Amino acid sequence: MKTIHLAFVALSLFSFVGRVVLSEFKHEMLKQKAVNIAPHVINTILLLSGIVLVFQGSWLSAEHGWIIGKIIGLLGYIGLGIVVLHNQGTTRWLAFAGALACFAYIGVVAVTKDAWFFL
Repeated sequence: MKTIHLAFVALSLFSFVGRVVLSEFKHEMLKQKAVNIAPHVINTILLLSGIVLVFQGSWLSAEHGWIIGKIIGLLGYIGLGIVVLHNQGTTRWLAFAGALACFAYIGVVAVTKDAWFFL
């Protein structure tokens, strides 16, 4: 399950960056059905595989608070991703940098199992 989850992490990042690039250079391609549906399928599988891993690892107890850190990072990534895809100019690029920072945070927390690794 971990391999599937990691594969979909990479696909999710690739699809996000790809949609940003398309929105900047080939806006009309974003209207294609596959381009609209694929990210939702990828992110749904990513989320479901993450939920399965949480239950497999018995990580729902209070001693595994890093899971909450990942969820908060995910909410930030989703929110900033929405800003990226619905804005132009400086706002888009600042939100894009923030979304990538959230993505990196989630990855570091996943590896270190420490939501406060930066302190």
